[in-house]
Amino acid sequence: MKDHDRSQSIDSGCIYTIKTMYPRLSVKEKAIADHILSNPAQAVHPSIDQLADKIGISESTLVRFVRKLGYSGYQRFRIALATEAIGPASRLYETRVDGTQDDVELVFGNAMNTLALTKGILDRKAIEKARDLMTHARRVLIFGLGGSNIVAQDAFHKFIRTGLDCVMVEDYHMQLMLASQTCEECVALIFSHTGTNMDTIAIAGELRSRNCKIIVVTTSSRSSLARMATVTLPVAVATSGYVSEAFSARIAQQVVIDVLYVSLMKHMGPDSVEHLDAMREVIAKRRT
Repeated sequence: MKDHDRSQSIDSGCIYTIKTMYPRLSVKEKAIADHILSNPAQAVHPSIDQLADKIGISESTLVRFVRKLGYSGYQRFRIALATEAIGPASRLYETRVDGTQDDVELVFGNAMNTLALTKGILDRKAIEKARDLMTHARRVLIFGLGGSNIVAQDAFHKFIRTGLDCVMVEDYHMQLMLASQTCEECVALIFSHTGTNMDTIAIAGELRSRNCKIIVVTTSSRSSLARMATVTLPVAVATSGYVSEAFSARIAQQVVIDVLYVSLMKHMGPDSVEHLDAMREVIAKRRT
């Protein structure tokens, strides 16, 4: 499809484009189109792997479908579909927002539901495995891009107290460079809300090529990023998947960090307490 045609198809609207191109689609692509057109609002919510499973096709077929429509990836297609199929009140936040709701109840309720769901799916053995990997690592490298970079900074702020050799940089190119310097004795901790960011996946690919162990914290345990992990720590969100911003998921990820921090401190014993006391002492000198 030519660039001009791609631009024109996107400008014409997602649903219109699917209907217009329907005769030119393959059998499997028509199955995707039929599913989406039957209920566009519901088709917005599943992640790429969930939708592929539901329709009975591969993720690669779904990717080819959205690219044929003129979109660079599934997430862009989903946002475009949501713009047409979902009202503005459902696109402001993770849950529908309207004038009858109390804002405090809405946001706190959503955050508490996410925390409860995450607590229910969090595997204690996975926490222990992540803890053991970090405890025996020569170096712990922490990665995150965009909103996940804020979560990565919080993780660095916590884990530097343990006495582990932790490293974290913000710039993407610097993160790639850091990944290129790892080895099989290193452990990487990667934060990604969707697990589909191409730059984050590129970092994970570089880490794997160096045989570095990877711990992934994500809401999509079946994403491309999660499949590259040595250990996955999932975060659950009972909200619309097309909202790319990690609102309540960010809070849950930070609680998972705290869980891992407590597990590390208990496991490492008195040595970790010494490092913690040293950190508190040097900070206390700067307070009046």
